[in-house]
Amino acid sequence: MKKIISLTVNDIMHEVAIEPRRTLLELLREDLGLTGTKKGCGIGDCGACTVLVEGVATLSCLTLVIQVDGRSVETVEGLAKDGKLNGLQQSFVDHGAIQCGFCTSGTLMTAMELLRRNPHPGEQEIRRAISGNLCRCTGYQKIVEAIQAATGAKS
Repeated sequence: MKKIISLTVNDIMHEVAIEPRRTLLELLREDLGLTGTKKGCGIGDCGACTVLVEGVATLSCLTLVIQVDGRSVETVEGLAKDGKLNGLQQSFVDHGAIQCGFCTSGTLMTAMELLRRNPHPGEQEIRRAISGNLCRCTGYQKIVEAIQAATGAKS
């Protein structure tokens, strides 16, 4: 049986009829067409599906849509404004922190939560924050450098 829920995604209000067993990841990708959020492991280990729910980094593959009824969700698509990358996204590009790109959206969202909470984190705090985001390409150093460089340029 479908349930009607309301949520705001990237500042746009949505009202959807959805089966309560569906995940936020499925809603974002399949129903709203927001494919920047990736399905990696599907069990909450890789962080590729990380989005912000009410500003908190959340694994969308483990979050049922019904849990976000009436809440605000931010995806990687919500970071850029008017076709212009935000400071953190640009820093990832400038520092070569993107290789295959599969982990990038989840890592960006985790980093956004960190930088909004602490605009000037140290290297160890950055490494702890992104420890739930697995990357097979970069070895993390360039990601850490990009986040450090963005500390004054985030949005």
